[in-house]
Amino acid sequence: MKKVRLGIVGIGNMGSSHARTLLDGKVKGMELAALCDVNAQKLAPFPGVKHFADSREMIRSGLIDAILIAVPHFDHTTIGIDALEQGLHVLVEKPISVHKADCERLIGAHKKEGQIFAAMFNQRTDLYYQKMRELIRGGELGQIRRVNWIITNWFRTEQYYASGDWRATWKGEGGGVLLNQCPHNLDLVWWLFGNPSKIRAFATLGRYHDIEVEDDVTAYFEYPDGAKLVFITSTGEAPGTNRLEVVGERGKLVYERDKLSYERNEVPMSEFSKKSEQGFATPSKWNVEIPVSGHGGQHTEIMENFAAAILEKKTLLSPAKEGIYSVEFANAMLLSSAEECTVDLPMDSGRYDKFLKKLIAGSRYQKKAAVGGSPVDLSSTYGNK
Repeated sequence: MKKVRLGIVGIGNMGSSHARTLLDGKVKGMELAALCDVNAQKLAPFPGVKHFADSREMIRSGLIDAILIAVPHFDHTTIGIDALEQGLHVLVEKPISVHKADCERLIGAHKKEGQIFAAMFNQRTDLYYQKMRELIRGGELGQIRRVNWIITNWFRTEQYYASGDWRATWKGEGGGVLLNQCPHNLDLVWWLFGNPSKIRAFATLGRYHDIEVEDDVTAYFEYPDGAKLVFITSTGEAPGTNRLEVVGERGKLVYERDKLSYERNEVPMSEFSKKSEQGFATPSKWNVEIPVSGHGGQHTEIMENFAAAILEKKTLLSPAKEGIYSVEFANAMLLSSAEECTVDLPMDSGRYDKFLKKLIAGSRYQKKAAVGGSPVDLSSTYGNK
């Protein structure tokens, strides 16, 4: 195989963007072989590629080696399982599934040796986050004490939510900002800091928009070693903020506005506290702006890495099996808020499955159709910093 023949299912904002990237020859080792969508109008802009209306037919066509799944969230699981069982390599958009139980089902279908299964966590290609991971996981900061992440630059309008029947409903999307915008950030929480032991959250449903799901969330994560993480997000705040602050024994690391700064203690906090004879003293420190520039190849880099894993056995940047953690965090936050309780992790996937089914069954929400305006173009937010 010289190039991976890719089929894309779901030609919405993301699927069409990926298709154009491939047709422009921007992805090394991969070519666009087929497209699938139930809406023929979405396929019309791509006349030179084989079209399908049924994912099962495309999966069994023999025209593709791999599939990229970019459909509404609930369908990630069923289409993903079908593709894996038929032996295709699979790249799934975020989140890999809506809830943990479906993640377990999807991941459980990945059994074939040599079959590549990846997730579209493009923020892992960002050079700022890569450098932060190097410093945190490499031990430069020492034991982590506190993390604060304010990630509210996900502003969305009423037109955005009205642009699709599935958006911002329990039945169609399974959640709001935590299931649509924040899977990237929650994946990075796991990628940088690992698994917490418990979560307590406060999620407001439809605080800023006419929707039935969450658009404003504040959460508290606690880790087995005592570290604390506060996570704040919203789609109703402008101007928004993206500030990630990490405090460890050896100092404080801050990422904001494309700058990564580090205030490093000359003596670790605990050591200084025990040795200092001055009650109000603080450790001497030095300040540095870490020289990082660029946000990596984003979606294109993930697709190239996916192709290289298939063709050259390169290591995946974002294995799909790791996608279960961001989903579990989102599920735990929604459950914690609704039941006004602290949720211990690992979370019982069956408990959340029942909770979500109850929300869907009890929904009386009627989505208003979009009135006027141009089609929603989210291309500028795909690499949200």
